[in-house]
Amino acid sequence: MKISLHNFSVAFSVTLGLIAATLLSGCGYNDFQTKDEAVKKGWAEVLNQYQRRSDLIPNLVATVQGYAQQEKDVLLGVTQARSKVGSMNLTADALNNPEAMKNFQKAQGDLSSALSRLMVVSENYPQLKSDANFRELQSQLEGTENRITTARKRYTDTVEAYNILARQFPSNLTAMMFSYKEKPQFTVENEKAISTAPKVDFAPKAAPDK
Repeated sequence: MKISLHNFSVAFSVTLGLIAATLLSGCGYNDFQTKDEAVKKGWAEVLNQYQRRSDLIPNLVATVQGYAQQEKDVLLGVTQARSKVGSMNLTADALNNPEAMKNFQKAQGDLSSALSRLMVVSENYPQLKSDANFRELQSQLEGTENRITTARKRYTDTVEAYNILARQFPSNLTAMMFSYKEKPQFTVENEKAISTAPKVDFAPKAAPDK
């Protein structure tokens, strides 16, 4: 039975395709696709929680300003830090850029610090602390900070898994072949302090002894 050149060519191409797919799968190609998608999904959640925090700030600043107008420097610091964060758009496509990630981390860290200072200042204003709107906003902020910490932890775990795949053998050969570079991690200066949600003690303080 004669086999046409065309049929042979098709069969050969299919065979090569199957071999290539098997080799790529065995060398971690499919794993890279899966883990890269996990990184992007994790990052989207981080951005979502940061945006949630940012959306709370205007009302929070306005409420504090109503009772503590003289705290202009602190209020301005929060507003400026929020503005700087809002000017950054670190999409999933930019996650491989260490410099962009570093700038984003610093901006978010600065905003966290500014919010912490605002919470400390609020301690000096009993009427502000008893304001129902402020108490609700502070509670939402605390919850959002917790969500940010959780989202960032999940994201860093996905990046770690991706980077291990990029380093270990034989998947590192696939990484070199397709230029899958290690991704920069998300770290923040003074990690422990920033990851702790700001708290305000609303309990009345005892009068000092005379």
